[in-house]
Amino acid sequence: MAKTRLKDHYEKVVRPALVEQFKYKNALQVPRLDKIVINMGVGEGTGDSKKITAAVSDLTRIAGQKPVVTKARKSIATFKLREGQSIGCKVTLRAERMYEFLDRLVNIALPRVRDFRGVSGKSFDGHGNYAMGLKEQLVFPEIDYDQIDAVRGMDIIICTTARTDEEAKALLKGFNMPFVN
Repeated sequence: MAKTRLKDHYEKVVRPALVEQFKYKNALQVPRLDKIVINMGVGEGTGDSKKITAAVSDLTRIAGQKPVVTKARKSIATFKLREGQSIGCKVTLRAERMYEFLDRLVNIALPRVRDFRGVSGKSFDGHGNYAMGLKEQLVFPEIDYDQIDAVRGMDIIICTTARTDEEAKALLKGFNMPFVN
């Protein structure tokens, strides 16, 4: 597979800037992207399996990879949920697909979000991973408005090898992630 534009940008621009900023002694200390996990919960999928199928096809188009259907671990009567029932789907992107997805997220999808002012700079977990949510899958150009059955949101978790949130934020800023604060 050919090297993606964003991976090339990381090696030529972002990595040297991080070495300069944090004074790393070893090349392996420099934070890098590890994986991106996209999760789409389908609460209404408990009654209708077609909703799960639609969510899987949407996520396949967005990620470029077939997602895994997630199942309920235990029964919850108030939600009419039984153990083993399909409740969503998720996909883990690594290597070239991960860089390609992040490129599309930052440059195409996020600017298409209504009333977009940037993403929160406080959504780090303390170990260098960043989580964000999107309210609708329509911001991705792969999704055709006429083809979808319902508007679904998704969680996007960007996992890095950074040890601190400060390092991870500097890494994502290098990829032009539009942080507000």
